[in-house]
Order: sequence, then C-alpha cells, then structure tokens
Amino acid sequence: MTLATVLTRAQLALEAPLVRVEVHCGAGLPQFTMVGLAETSVRESRERVRAALAQGGFDFPAGRVTVNLAPADLPKEGGRYDLAVALGILAASGQLPEAGLAGIEFYGELSLSGELRPVRGTLAAAVHAVRDGRRVVVPAANAEEARVARGARVAAATTLSGARNGLLGGAGLEFRAGGALAAPAAEGPDLADVRGQAAAKRALEIAAAGSHSLLLVGPPGAGKSMLAQRLPGLLPALDDDAALECAMLHSLVRPLPPTAEWRRRPFRAPHHGASAAAVIGGGGRLRPGEITLAHQGVLFLDELPEYRRDLLEALREPLESGSVSIARAAWQGVFPARFQLVAAMNPCPCGYAGDPNGRCRCTQPVVRRYLARVSGPLVDRIDLHVDVPRLEYAALMPAVGSESSAAVAARVLRARDRQLERGCLNAALGAGPLAAACGLGLREHALLDSASRRLGLSARACHRILRVARTIADLESKAGVGIAELSEAIGYRRLDREPEAQAG
Repeated sequence: MTLATVLTRAQLALEAPLVRVEVHCGAGLPQFTMVGLAETSVRESRERVRAALAQGGFDFPAGRVTVNLAPADLPKEGGRYDLAVALGILAASGQLPEAGLAGIEFYGELSLSGELRPVRGTLAAAVHAVRDGRRVVVPAANAEEARVARGARVAAATTLSGARNGLLGGAGLEFRAGGALAAPAAEGPDLADVRGQAAAKRALEIAAAGSHSLLLVGPPGAGKSMLAQRLPGLLPALDDDAALECAMLHSLVRPLPPTAEWRRRPFRAPHHGASAAAVIGGGGRLRPGEITLAHQGVLFLDELPEYRRDLLEALREPLESGSVSIARAAWQGVFPARFQLVAAMNPCPCGYAGDPNGRCRCTQPVVRRYLARVSGPLVDRIDLHVDVPRLEYAALMPAVGSESSAAVAARVLRARDRQLERGCLNAALGAGPLAAACGLGLREHALLDSASRRLGLSARACHRILRVARTIADLESKAGVGIAELSEAIGYRRLDREPEAQAG
C-alpha cells in the first residue's frame, strides 16, 4: 500500500477539529515532506518520527514520503500529531494493516527513543471523539484525563512499538471505558480562621450566595487576601458537566491534577504585573487566560489599582457576558469566562487612609488619583464594595463559636437552591425577572431613588443593588425585598461615595 489515512485532532480553544493525516509513500529520491499549514513544531516531527521508527526496529520507506495534514487551512502546532504520522507511515509502507486504524483517533508526541509523551488538550479531543463514535489511543500519562469523557473508550500506549503491536492484536493496547468523577477532595482554608471582620464575612457570604463580584478595601494586613481565599470553600462543588468543562479548559495549558480535585471551584490569583494576554487570553498562540481558567470559580485580583489599565478595562465585557472572544490573523476562538471576581485594594497609596492613629499623610488629590486608577465603569460592575478595617490585637484572639466554612456553605447552598428555582442565580437576573423577584413597594422604591440621587448611581448600579438585596432576602428565606435588605445592599456601594469621605 502506498497511501494511508490516520485520524487525529487539532486544538482550537475548546474545539478539537478533526485532522486527517494522509501519508503517501512513492518512488523517487529519498525525501520526507510535511504539508498542511504545519508550524515549526509540527514540521520538526519529521526528525522525531524518523528516529522513533528506527529505534522501534521499523523500516523507513526508501523513496519519497509525503504527509498531508488536512484540512490545510487549519493551523496546527505542537507534537500531538507524531503518533498519527508514524502509524500512517507504517500503514502506507505495508508494515501495519490500515484496517486496524479504522474508527480510532491517535494523539501523542514521540521521543527519539519511540516513547510516547503526554500532550495538552487530550480531554477536549476525547470528548469530540466520543461524539463521532470513535475510540482513542493516547500516551499513558493522558489516559486518566481522556477516560473522564463520558462514553470514551481509551487505550494507553507507552511506546510506538506498543501501539503498533496492540493494533495487530497484541497486548500493547487495551481499550477501557471511562469512569465517573471522584468526590471532591479535602476542603480548603476555613472561614473560622479569620478573626473579627464580621461585616466582611457577611459580605463574603452574600457574594457566595448570589455569585456576586466583591471588592475589599482596607489597609495592609487587615485580612483581605484571607477572606478571598476562603470564598471557594463557601461555594457548592461543581456538578459533572461544570467539572468536565473546567477540566477541558485547564487541560489546554497544563497537566491536570488528580480527578478528585476537579469538582473544586478554581481559584486564580494572577500577579498585578501579569500581561493582558496572560489574564485575558491570547498571545502568540490561542491560549486561555486567567479569567478562563477561573471559569466557574473565583478570580482574585489583589492590589487592584496596580494592574495595567488596559487589562482592567478588558475585564468589563467578560464580567457582563461570561465569555471572551480572542481574534488573531490566523484564527479566532471564544473561551468561557463566567468567573466570580474578588478584588482587593488599599484606600490610598500608603494604605492607611482613615486609620484612627492618623498614620496616613496622603492628600485628597493623591487619594483621588489613586482611586481613579480603577475606572468608574469597572467599579460600576462590582456588586459589593466592602471596608476591611485594621483590627486591634484583642480582636484577633480566638473566638468561641466562630462559624466554619461548612456552616456558612450550608446557608449559601439553600439560598442558591431558592434562586435556581426562579431560573438562575441572582447575579445573572435580567431587568424583568429581577423586578418580579424583588417585588418592591413604594417605600423601597423611594429609598432606592433617594440613594441613587445622593450617590449618583447609574442604572447598572441600581440593578446590582437590587440583585444583592434579593440575595440577602434569599439568605433570610424571605419572599420579597424589604427596607432592611435594600438598606444593607446600598451600604455595600463603598466606592460610590465621595473620595473625601473615603479618606476619612
């Protein structure tokens, strides 16, 4: 046989387009050519495949070998095509029956010794292979990841020789069905470890219950980071679909952790020196950023004003839409980015504005410029702005009866169940359903109107206040939103006040 076709898949955001590796062995001077819009890393596959075939004791065709990666207009990168190319050469040269390749997709990078190395994005590829009714062969290090795809039949190969012998009916390959995701791993940091800060803990519970964004404002060492790190522990574990989606996203950029950790909510905390491409996604290659890796979880931005302005502005659309579209000259991809934003910042450049000991020497113009680093449109999209004041040492002593994360998470879960009965979590309520869910009376409308005039609130800010108030009512098992819930929600708009008041 001089022509053979082997199936594999490319990686394009969460999609895994099918790639047909067409191998032709013909007469002529010895030459190994790869075509089909292959990047440098793919073209280097020629030398890896040639060495792996030699180490496995196989004959490399003496004539002209042409490998076409179809479709030709699909960008291809990485070493994920090595195994398919090597098996295609064996089939085209008569060293492997092509019939044994039918209905199977192959992924894996070859070392010069013929061993198979893991590749990224195997889970997404396996999910798409299941939809098309095919089995998959992957490196042994990717087998656990690929078997998570429902209905997948996965065989793990350690070497090129083992894969070839298994396809001939030997003991090298065993196709096994995937299993269910394991139960969540041990819990993370406990809310009971945070001393004092009752108001901030209350805001954290509200944020968890309604999936609201949260901004913590306070001096250094007040506990802002500790509070943020405990938010994932208040959220319910991911269900199968959400856990699988998150695992697919993470498999695009790094080896996946054990499956017992997949149901835990992601917590991402990029440094304020990170580039916009690292946080939003993209770069030279189509890669998900931190906001996508935080999908279904928490994105924590500490020292918010220190982030680049263009990065912060780029967060505005994902906060509204729950996705991010990344376009490049050669390709375009859409990544999910429905994350819960938690940010922290100091009240002024020195961090001590409003401190009762008078440590702050920042003038009002300096404070204004510092706060202006975070634009009004972004602040407008954050539901809760909360003070986290410095505590005296006596308040840091262990308190009897301090609530654990488990106790708060139980209330959060009940509040979320009430919201889901209405159709969605409160943070995603549209204007019509929101008005129906709140059921405001004349007094409540008058209160919100007064606050809007006094604080200069936008229509978006008013809607976010109503969503937070609805969540407070859900935590209290109340059918409607009253004056108490509305007043508390308005109190969480800290940055809508005058900078003079913030400076103390």
